[in-house]
Amino acid sequence: MVNAANTEDVRAPASLETPLSVPNKMLMAAGPSNLTPRAAQAGGLPSLGPMHPETFRLMDEIKEGLQYAFQTKNPVTLCLSCAGHGGMEAALANILEPGDTAVMCKNSFWFDRASDMATRQGARVVPIDVKPGQPLTLEAAEEAVAKHRPRLLFVVHGESSTGVHQSLEGFGAMCHKYGTLLVVDAVASLGGTPLYTDRWELDVVYSGSQKVFNAPPGLSPITFSPRAMEHIQSRKTPCPVFYYDVLSIGDSWGCFGKRSYHHTLPVTLFYALREALALVAEEGLTASWRRHQLAAQRLHDGLERLGLRLLVEKPEHRLATVTAVLLPDNMDWATLLRTAMARHAVDLSAGLGPTFGRAFRVGLMGTNANPKAVDRVVNVLQDVIKNPIAAA
Repeated sequence: MVNAANTEDVRAPASLETPLSVPNKMLMAAGPSNLTPRAAQAGGLPSLGPMHPETFRLMDEIKEGLQYAFQTKNPVTLCLSCAGHGGMEAALANILEPGDTAVMCKNSFWFDRASDMATRQGARVVPIDVKPGQPLTLEAAEEAVAKHRPRLLFVVHGESSTGVHQSLEGFGAMCHKYGTLLVVDAVASLGGTPLYTDRWELDVVYSGSQKVFNAPPGLSPITFSPRAMEHIQSRKTPCPVFYYDVLSIGDSWGCFGKRSYHHTLPVTLFYALREALALVAEEGLTASWRRHQLAAQRLHDGLERLGLRLLVEKPEHRLATVTAVLLPDNMDWATLLRTAMARHAVDLSAGLGPTFGRAFRVGLMGTNANPKAVDRVVNVLQDVIKNPIAAA
């Protein structure tokens, strides 16, 4: 008789018999961006347990780095073990309760995602319609907030699907005048364009590790203002998602004066983010913001020399980290992206949401925001336009 413990119903896959091999590509799309050597090397350090003192020290250093990046003194500043989408879900789930109203700027793909999440939380979503490629004005925002008195106003600081930079100055104070909290998506902007959480009275801001920080995907930095925490602590119902409940996960990060186990932390990702934040601190935020702006201007000038047009018409509304470019005549997005990758190993993004089929996108984030990278992208696009690779 055969011992079932010594048999296998599914055979080991032949695909795993050979070592992993990954090509080296230049990631100039809307994200992720290339890892810095320092972040990549840090990810290979020995692992630690979630309750080890060395892990606590690591988390404290990350928290300090994030407070610097967010420009905040918020005690509840931490990193979620998830992608930027998880940061969005956590921001909305902690603030919204069934029956609440959420006013959201509708000018991009990210409205669709945020409104879906808010609706699943039982909230009523009120959109403010804005033409894609244009930002929300403070006047339009106040008109909607004054009328609906929502629990929160949701805006995207760095709108990666259209390349719009959303001004935030005055929005926080306006929201607070009506008892509304301001929730900001800074996934594509944090570290690459000015953002002042405390100065601008932003209540919840979240981002992603894989964009300007040049760290691996899988982490979402987030910060909550004291005003936001006061509301969370007085909720009628607990946050419906335990994994994202800031009152629970905040204990893991020592935000409330103690440490407790929440989940097994992705500590090797923490190593990489810690080094990424150290690089930001070494350069300085002001220098980083200026470098990204100069790189973006160089890119925009180069694109215009090629006869290409930007989706965002006014320079003051253009996002430094992601540029949406209208597709050239007689070329589809698939041909453009295929040629850039096949011939040059340069990754560009198709349009997303309102820009799909209409534009492609170029990312200048972190270490890729430099003159050499910009010139390479411009040269690649020049070749792609002249000599596209037809579909097989």
